Amino acid sequence: MLNNKKIIVILPAFNAEKTLEATYREIPFDIVDEVILVDDLSSDNTVKEANRLGIKHIIQHKKNKGYGANQKSCYNKALELNADIVVMLHPDYQYTPKLIHSMCYLIANGVYEVVIGSRILGKGALKGGMPIYKYIANRFLTLIQNILMNQKLSEYHTGYRAFSSKVLKSISFMKNSDDFVFDNQMIAQIFYAGFEIAEITCPTKYFKEASSINLKRSIKYGFGVLKTAFQYFLQKAGVAKFKIFQS
Repeated sequence: MLNNKKIIVILPAFNAEKTLEATYREIPFDIVDEVILVDDLSSDNTVKEANRLGIKHIIQHKKNKGYGANQKSCYNKALELNADIVVMLHPDYQYTPKLIHSMCYLIANGVYEVVIGSRILGKGALKGGMPIYKYIANRFLTLIQNILMNQKLSEYHTGYRAFSSKVLKSISFMKNSDDFVFDNQMIAQIFYAGFEIAEITCPTKYFKEASSINLKRSIKYGFGVLKTAFQYFLQKAGVAKFKIFQS
């Protein structure tokens, strides 16, 4: 715990057998109380590895539901276990768990309700091997999103995030997509609910075992991101209403 706040780390997993141990070993258990792993029907031995490491809370999807659906299972289980702070960490070891202290400190001390690890602050993205086309797309999409949503985030596309339970209970994340755009819909919901988001610089690593979506899925994701930003803009302007912003 940190300031008597129960901290739970969630691991939305898919074929993470080779990187799970490295991720798990760096989690700071001096403040983290529980770890939840949700496996989205991996074709490798992710679940077997999670059991070997002693992860207590393991959920197995009986079919592959998608990245967003995986997170839904993660957050619902964390809330069921009465988490005060929930940290979403990819088990592919692309993000270092060593930032969990800093991220949780800001929430536990009431400074922010949401903290994300940004690969764009500083030079972490390209230095860590982010493909140049993904970097350019990240910058373009973030620019459009900031304009439409009247915000100033350095990026909307990181998978490293920490939330207070208050935030998770205040937004309708179950109405979001089961696909990758889930992440952006959550950020839009958080801003729409009136919460601010803090960012900290996050180094990142791109390597063979790290999960990454292909070009086709990336294009689909990009259009989904733009759609979400326009929905936010129209909802705030009172022109239209969308279910993801309904409480």
